[in-house]
Amino acid sequence: MGLQVRDLLSAASAADARGGAQGQDSQPAPIRVAAERRVSPLVLAGIVRASEIGLVAATGIAVHAAYLRGHVSLTWPYLGALLVITALAAISFQAVGAYAVTALRSLMQTGLRLAGAWSFVFLCVIALVFFTKTGEALSRVWLASWYLAGLGILLLERVVLALVVRRMTAAGSFERRTAIVGGGEPANEIIRALQAQPEIGISIVGVFDDRDDARSPPIVGGYRKLGTVSDLVDYARQSPLDLVIFTLPISAENRLLHMLGKLWVLPIDIRLSAHASKLRLRPRSYSYIGSVPVLDVFDRPIADWDLILKSAFDRVVGTLILLLALPLLIGAAVAVRLDSPGPILFRQKRYGFNNELIEVFKFRTMYVEKTDATASRLVTKNDPRVTRIGRILRKTSIDELPQLFNVVFKGNMSLVGPRPHAVQANAQNRLYDQVVDGYFARHKVRPGITGWAQINGWRGETDTPEKIQRRVEHDLYYIENWSVFLDLYILAATPFSLLKTENAY
Repeated sequence: MGLQVRDLLSAASAADARGGAQGQDSQPAPIRVAAERRVSPLVLAGIVRASEIGLVAATGIAVHAAYLRGHVSLTWPYLGALLVITALAAISFQAVGAYAVTALRSLMQTGLRLAGAWSFVFLCVIALVFFTKTGEALSRVWLASWYLAGLGILLLERVVLALVVRRMTAAGSFERRTAIVGGGEPANEIIRALQAQPEIGISIVGVFDDRDDARSPPIVGGYRKLGTVSDLVDYARQSPLDLVIFTLPISAENRLLHMLGKLWVLPIDIRLSAHASKLRLRPRSYSYIGSVPVLDVFDRPIADWDLILKSAFDRVVGTLILLLALPLLIGAAVAVRLDSPGPILFRQKRYGFNNELIEVFKFRTMYVEKTDATASRLVTKNDPRVTRIGRILRKTSIDELPQLFNVVFKGNMSLVGPRPHAVQANAQNRLYDQVVDGYFARHKVRPGITGWAQINGWRGETDTPEKIQRRVEHDLYYIENWSVFLDLYILAATPFSLLKTENAY
C-alpha cells in the first residue's frame, strides 16, 4: 500500500511495536531453524521452470550431437526448431499448471499432464513442418529421438522432484505460518475454509483478538486464542510469521485501523478476509488464498525473487567494494592503532531486520574508556570522547566501512537500506520509537551501510525529533519503492553525499 494508508496508521502507538524487540534473542532454536529452512514456492517454481527449459534444449542438442555430428551442422533450420520447440514447451508446461507446489509433489497426475503437453508440442511442430513443406530440412529421426529422450528425461526428473518436494512439504518448508485476528463465527468460517485446503500450505498458529473471553471465546475453530493484537506483535518478533488474516468486517473501520496501526510495522503480509463479507466486489478486486477471497492490505516489502536478487546484489557488489576498499581499510586500521591504545574495531548492538539485535562492526573512533556501546549519548561537535583519527573517520564515514563484513560474511546487513540505530539512540532524551510513530516499520528490511536518507542530506547527528522524523520518512520511502536500480542510484550518489559533512561529527 502507498503512503496514504501508512499515514492513516502512523498514529498507532510505537510502544506496541517495540514490545518484542528485547526478547528477540530468546527465540527458541527449533523455531528459528524451521524459519531458515522454509522455501518460497514462487522461487522453487521459477527454478524448476528454468531447469526444465534447459533440459529440453540440452536434450535436443545432445540428440543432434549423437546422431548427426559430422553429417549436419547445428545451424538453421535446426537452431530454429530448437528455439520453437523449447518456447512451445515452456508455454505448454505453464498452461497445464505444472509449476504449482501441488503439481511439483504430485507424480501420476502431473506426469500425465507433462507428457500430454510435451506430445502436444511435437504435434504442433509436425503440423508446422507439414504445412510449411520444410520436412526435408529436418531429420525425422532427430525429432523422434528428441521427443522420446525428452519425455523420458522429463518424467525421470519429475519423479526425483516429487520425492524431494514431498519430503520438504513434510518438513514444513512451504508452509505459511498464519495468525487469525478476530473471533466468533467469521473466524470459524475462515479457519474451516483454510483447513479444507491442506494443499495451499497454510499453518495456523493461533487466534488473536482484543476482546475479552466474554465476547470472544478462548477456543476458535479448534485453535487457542493466544492474546491481543499487541501480543501478536510480540509473537511475530519472536517466532516466524508470514501472514495475518483479519476476519473483522470492513464496517468495523475504527477497530481495523487501530489494529493495523500496531501491525503494519511488521515484515509480513496482511490480508482482510472477504470470505463471509456481504460486500461483493468484482472477482479481480480480490486475491485468493486457495479459494478464499481476501483483500490485500500490506505486503512484505521484499520477498521471493526480490529477496534473492537483493541478497545476490549485496554479496556480489559488496565483495567487489570490499576488495577495492581493502587498501583504505588497512590504512584506517593502522591509523586507529597508532592513534590511541585499544582494539581497532568497535562492535555495537543495533536493531536489524524485524527488530533482531545484530552486532555491527565499525572502526573505533573513541578512546576506549569513553566508548558508548548503547549510544545513549549522541556524538556532538568537538566531542572530547572522539580521537583525532576518529574525527576524520567519522567525517568521511570511513568508520562505517567494516560493515562490509556484516554484508558479505554475516548477511545481516545490506549495502543499501535504513541505517541501523543503536538500542539506546535518542533525540532530546527520548528514544527514537517514542519520537516517531511507526518507527519500527523501518525494520521491515535489512539495515544498510548507506540509504535514501543519507544521500538526501539526513546523515549524521539526529539530536532533534524533526531530524529523526525526516530520516524515518526517507527510510519508509525507500522500503515502499525498492528496486535494484534504486540501490544502484543510491550507491552511486553516496560518495557525493559524503562531501556534505556539516552534520557528521
